[in-house]
Amino acid sequence: MTLQFGVFDHIEHMEGVPLEQLYRERLDQVARLDRAGFYAYHLAEHHSPSLHSMAPAQNVFLAAAAERTKQLRLGGCVYTLPFHHPVRLIEELSMLDHMSGGRLEIGVGRGGELEAYYWGMGGEPEIESLKREVRGRYEESLEILMAGFTQPRINYAGRYYRFHEMPMRLRPLQQPYPPMWYMRNVETAARHGMNALLVGGLHRLAAEVERYHGLWEQHQGPGFLTAQGTEPKVGAVVYMVVAPTDEEAVDRAGPAWEQFVWNLRVPRRQEAEAHGLGSLVATGAAGFGSGTRPGFADAAAEDATLGPRTGRVGGTIAGSPDTICRFIEEYQQTGANYLVLALQFGSITHPEAMRSIDLLDREVLPHFRG
Repeated sequence: MTLQFGVFDHIEHMEGVPLEQLYRERLDQVARLDRAGFYAYHLAEHHSPSLHSMAPAQNVFLAAAAERTKQLRLGGCVYTLPFHHPVRLIEELSMLDHMSGGRLEIGVGRGGELEAYYWGMGGEPEIESLKREVRGRYEESLEILMAGFTQPRINYAGRYYRFHEMPMRLRPLQQPYPPMWYMRNVETAARHGMNALLVGGLHRLAAEVERYHGLWEQHQGPGFLTAQGTEPKVGAVVYMVVAPTDEEAVDRAGPAWEQFVWNLRVPRRQEAEAHGLGSLVATGAAGFGSGTRPGFADAAAEDATLGPRTGRVGGTIAGSPDTICRFIEEYQQTGANYLVLALQFGSITHPEAMRSIDLLDREVLPHFRG
């Protein structure tokens, strides 16, 4: 399968940029991604006390994005199921699939314990209690979600939700349901017949891709197709800065990554510590470890294939179009068939993100389109 490209986004707070401008500029980016032929736009979900996302109501933004695009697929990655009523989510996703002309992608996940505490889950700030409730709500919501997509009525009796002969008047346009995604865990993705999106070092990706394929065959049986009849996608998120020269890209990537890690970790930690909830904040956040060398910033020996100027800065890949092409060639060797880029993060501005998209469209992606 030809390597396909997507974009992952948080829509972070930008100092001095009003929300109206932030949303408008991001919609401009999404329209540009559509023209450039990207496969999909995946929008993360974070809630208070996080300041890492200014678009926690993903479907509101994605509905607007659907009006600005023609081919680009759109979806949350992930929808944190414990924070949604499952029937309301079924209804919204069904609406969005129809409003986008059948371009919806659905990622699912559990979310974090600190947010769960602020949302009144668990009853007390005790991490094991919160973990149990978050996990339980996630598992029940996923079962209800899949039932609502595929059955005319929902009958369900769980700890958190109960439905008796509830008619489902809204169904997705895509049948039997839109493509499903799971992040960070190939076993969960394969067991549920979902596409897999990973975060981690490039040297680990090849092993995870191979593991995913084996688990898929084990859980889904012979053949390698999703419920939609397509080859499942497996790949990773890469934070990327593209500029005319390596030097310019690297100079921007370092400060941008530092701001990104601060946005991701510090406000949550400060809020937790101020209320004596430090145990609810992990030492690493969302797979980014301490922030010193997270993401794809692997040991120098593992970067040898890219030569002396690897373009790896913090957790980013930064460089000229030639450097980015060399990285993607290395990426293809892992067997992954999907590469998801995060192009505006930390202190990266809208014009800088648009420049990355323009350079990718003109000088990088044509080399990898079948």
